[in-house]
Amino acid sequence: MSQKNETPVLVLSLLITVGLIAGGLWWFTKKSGFNLGKTTSSQSENSTDGGRQTLQPSGKNFASVQNVPTGLFTYGGSTSWAPIRLAVDSGIQGARPEFRLRYVEPSSGDVYDGLRLRGSGSGIKSLIDGQLSFAQSSRPVEDQELARAKQRGFDLKQIPVAIDGLALAVNPNLNIPGLTVEQLRSIYIGKIRNWNQVGGSNIPIKPYSRRLNDGGTVEIFVQDILGGQGFGANVEFVSTTTQALEKVSLSLGAIYYASAPEVVPQCSIKPLPLGRTQQQYIAPYQEPFVTASLCPGKRNKLNIEAFQSGSYPITRNLFVVVKQNGQIEQQAGVAYANLLLTEQGQELITQTGFVKIR
Repeated sequence: MSQKNETPVLVLSLLITVGLIAGGLWWFTKKSGFNLGKTTSSQSENSTDGGRQTLQPSGKNFASVQNVPTGLFTYGGSTSWAPIRLAVDSGIQGARPEFRLRYVEPSSGDVYDGLRLRGSGSGIKSLIDGQLSFAQSSRPVEDQELARAKQRGFDLKQIPVAIDGLALAVNPNLNIPGLTVEQLRSIYIGKIRNWNQVGGSNIPIKPYSRRLNDGGTVEIFVQDILGGQGFGANVEFVSTTTQALEKVSLSLGAIYYASAPEVVPQCSIKPLPLGRTQQQYIAPYQEPFVTASLCPGKRNKLNIEAFQSGSYPITRNLFVVVKQNGQIEQQAGVAYANLLLTEQGQELITQTGFVKIR
């Protein structure tokens, strides 16, 4: 056969091969539900109920969310979620009156393994025990909680809806540029006890913290910063962030950590920059720093870019924790997450001081 006659045959063969490949890919994506080029971690990790109740793509507003159940649904958990509960949840109630929400706060905390739980741990325990429709958490679900849920015959799914970080509060008159994560750890285990050991004046350090069973914020701090090690004998425990910030405002050597939206806008304290290494400090607030003399007329705002990029050393996700039991509680939890992940929900989350995840 001549070269002239071979060319059309080769072209035809190539076209048939391409067509077969394209057809095979189409069949695969159709059958598997896999969307080439558009799969995100939130979509792949958070599908529930065998695909019958799944996380939706981000909608415009609360009215655009589908599969929102009708009824009264109880929820609770993390104390760090308080601003979201006040702002976002009230907006949801106004737009979706059929989806009634009731926040449940344990009067004295739940008890598990001899510990009195509050915040995230209490919410997840109450969810497993059937007392909540879904839970709000400022930390990931722990292995022991997953195991307890399996014993009850269902799984738990955590759906990230916002980004938060831990910020350090010190007295406004403390003259120090910042701390490294290792220096912060050394302060809270009792190894560093004076500010002159980290470049400051000769002032004894007085660290404050809530107790380990007081919620997800303390649990994250102990796990990620202290490496599971216990607090030093120099740490004084307080019941609330409000109480701690008051003590910091009155004591030159005091330091405290809390959710960034609870610290950064405050007038009576100074948020302290934090770094992974010395001289590479990242501020939790947007520059330029707003001094106490200008507050409350102006307030410091969260350093959103540093939190989203992860350049700020201590960031975390806020989760909606859903019971995967194929019942209406699962539908309610997924619907709540879908509402928060709409453009309207993410904007309201930003207004409360947290960082949107979408």
